[in-house]
Amino acid sequence: MSKITIREAHQNDHKEIWGIIKQVIAGGDTYVFPPDSSQEEMINYWCGIDKHTYVTTCEDKVVGTFFIKDNFPGLGSHVANASYMVSPEVTRKGIGIAMGKFSLAEAKKLGYKAIQFNIVVKTNTTAIHLWHKLGFEIKGEIPDAFNHKDKGYVNIYIMWKEL
Repeated sequence: MSKITIREAHQNDHKEIWGIIKQVIAGGDTYVFPPDSSQEEMINYWCGIDKHTYVTTCEDKVVGTFFIKDNFPGLGSHVANASYMVSPEVTRKGIGIAMGKFSLAEAKKLGYKAIQFNIVVKTNTTAIHLWHKLGFEIKGEIPDAFNHKDKGYVNIYIMWKEL
């Protein structure tokens, strides 16, 4: 894979971000967003003013996106939350690990003390493997908290990493 670049997202990235989001949520197996979510609602969510949104490019094409935000308000705002999506066309090409490493450094730079993922679907073994590789720990498991498109109700993990 050619050189991977990560930068803050701009409004002119929204079409490509939406293209990735649309493909990822269509699976109904990793994100809580309904597969029929609209472009407007998803871009408003993913690129909202409460988030630091980024894109990952390769050969000037957006191939991944993620955001970092406060996981909790007020006295819990020192803990970050983040979400990541990679274009299905470039999975297993190092995009996820590059975004993960970058986001950990960026979250620390933004002043966060830790990152918590509230919903990591237990059947999403690719993500779980990636987060373990980057030092995240499973801190809890919640039964039947995600309605998987193909498997019905499955468990989710809460994952955590101090920065």
